[in-house]
Amino acid sequence: MKNKVVLILFSVTFLLSACKKTESKTVDTNTEIKNPEKFTIDSLKMKDSVKINEKLSVNYASKVLVFPTLKDKALLDSIYYDKTGITDYSKEGLQRFLDKDKVEIFSSVKEDSKEWISDIQNPQTWEAGSFMKLISQNNDFLQIEYLHTSYQGGAHDNYSFDARVFDLKNNKKLNLKDITTMPKVKLEELLMKNLDKIPSGTTDSDGPVKNSDMLLVDVIPANKDFYFDEKNIYFHYSPYEIAAFAAGDIVIPVSWKELEGTINPDFKKRIKIN
Repeated sequence: MKNKVVLILFSVTFLLSACKKTESKTVDTNTEIKNPEKFTIDSLKMKDSVKINEKLSVNYASKVLVFPTLKDKALLDSIYYDKTGITDYSKEGLQRFLDKDKVEIFSSVKEDSKEWISDIQNPQTWEAGSFMKLISQNNDFLQIEYLHTSYQGGAHDNYSFDARVFDLKNNKKLNLKDITTMPKVKLEELLMKNLDKIPSGTTDSDGPVKNSDMLLVDVIPANKDFYFDEKNIYFHYSPYEIAAFAAGDIVIPVSWKELEGTINPDFKKRIKIN
């Protein structure tokens, strides 16, 4: 009788243990594994105009890139640095910003022009534009070009470029010191040496004009408007920044070979510089 009781207790213990193991396996099997959200890019465009009177009209145009998968506020603040006052970086939030920005620009021109609009002799169309363009998105580096345009009378329109690189791995804007430790003076020498490598496209009656023939400075600074590819880092200069307006915007390349020995090892590994 005693042996039968022991046997029954052993059997019950075994069954309970088996049930627990089965339940445990069931929980593990049904555990949902979430994959990282795929990086996506969208965009918004706006184009509108208003007629102030018979002599003055204003055109507004904008293109904004949208990044639905980016959530870090500090990173988004940096990406949309030129959108003053924005806090909602969703597609709907950016659309509301463009609507508000357009109305404010139209209202500002209408109000400011009250004192002098009667002095305009010939019909004019003023312009206000802001455009974001994707340069590349590789190795968790997001590179964006920003173009701002305007015309408010005068001999010609005005425009300027900004270029920014964002490290999506560390949620921050990339600075030049994160790429190279090349001394400032040496980098300035390289920029001057490579000034004419990418022609601006400016011509005169004799044909193409070299960038160096339109230079307004003795030293070309390494500015914050840079981007890169597998061969070079490129420094982008807006009109009047280093050369005459006729030169347009100028891009100067500096090869990774020229920066050899000064490139940040982590950066070099990430973009696979040989």
